[in-house]
Amino acid sequence: MRFEKSDENMVCVSAVRTPFGRFGGSLRDIDIFDLGALIMKEAMDRVKMNPSLIGEVWWGIGDTTNTKDPYTPVVARQSLIKAGIPPETPSVSFDQACISAMTAAMFGMRSVKLENANVVLTGGATSFSTVPFLLRGIRWEGKRHSSFLVEDPIVPLGYKDYAPVAVDSGNVALDYHVDREEQDDWAYGSHIKYGKAFQRGFFQKELMRFEIEKKDKKGQSLSKMVLEKDEQYRPDIKREDLAILKTVFGNPTCTAGNAPGMNDGAAAQIFMKRNMANKLNLAPLYTIVNMSSIALQPRIMPVSPAFAIKKCLNEVGLEIDDMKVIEINEAFACVPLVSAKLLSNERFIHADYQAMAKEVSMSPILDHDSEHYNKLKEKLNENGGAIAIGHPNTASGARLMMTAAYNLREKGGGFAACAICGGLTQGAAAIICVD
Repeated sequence: MRFEKSDENMVCVSAVRTPFGRFGGSLRDIDIFDLGALIMKEAMDRVKMNPSLIGEVWWGIGDTTNTKDPYTPVVARQSLIKAGIPPETPSVSFDQACISAMTAAMFGMRSVKLENANVVLTGGATSFSTVPFLLRGIRWEGKRHSSFLVEDPIVPLGYKDYAPVAVDSGNVALDYHVDREEQDDWAYGSHIKYGKAFQRGFFQKELMRFEIEKKDKKGQSLSKMVLEKDEQYRPDIKREDLAILKTVFGNPTCTAGNAPGMNDGAAAQIFMKRNMANKLNLAPLYTIVNMSSIALQPRIMPVSPAFAIKKCLNEVGLEIDDMKVIEINEAFACVPLVSAKLLSNERFIHADYQAMAKEVSMSPILDHDSEHYNKLKEKLNENGGAIAIGHPNTASGARLMMTAAYNLREKGGGFAACAICGGLTQGAAAIICVD
């Protein structure tokens, strides 16, 4: 199947995100329902859309312990009502870890193709700063106060029945000969590229102006501030400082410097068919060419963006070199680098998907063209990535898509590949184009 422009194409007409806050930073007191509602409303306001046109909402949310109602909080539903979307609108809140906001777009567009909805709002929200401490095992056991064990659910970040994601990623990086030095170089470059992009006004296209009001315990206003820039970015970063950081959780290469933070933020996009956009007199921001959602064996997370992109490209008969822009989430610096090595392997990109998935589960796929690898890196995360921008995990997939789209528009159009990995080796990708 080759991509052809038609009235049946799925298009995005609005894409926006909050600035991403640092852990414990400016967004730390923003309720997760309100965070989602604010960005949903902004996405509609940007194109002057009547909320009654939204047929469904698909919303990524990876944690519910931080909500007012941790047991079945229906986060999407509470946010959409607060955003002014009619309460009759169906919604889905779901967890696919970091790939959630990208697959939210895919699921929402399936609804449009099945004619369950004409217009869908998709995205996700994350608030690490509001995650509470836990007290487990005391419901049925009488314990004295001094015997309570308090648990922090986000340290270490990962899965209790598996290794922390940093450990797996650090090991896979070495499997693919992506050493600590290359990862630190990439992390340093992420901040430098972000700073230059922000200076020229690039990120202001996708960012909403976020007004924050601080209140006292009685609800009285103490102060107001405006957040207009991602807080993870460090303008004073020094390459030599990255080199002295210790690795985390005993992994061989990943540090707090070559990984993103635990960030707060939300992102939203609105999708419909091109003929509906024409009917509503809305100019598409970008067109969806293809999307994929994949999964592999749980310990090889850094390879999953490459597999997701491969699946997308193979299905529509495009090549990685057809892409003018590539966005791969910097869950760790090694993720875009490992994925770029795979995508510069001719055998990998053209081989049968299932055969490659089986092969990579047995051992690393090491052969790659160094010149091709370097060319891909030049297209990769040109304006910086999550290491500088931040990674509110269930919002990041949407952020990648809109960043790629605004980059393509700046370049006069073309194709872009966007991909993201998720916990226990999930992956999602989108091929988009701008006319």
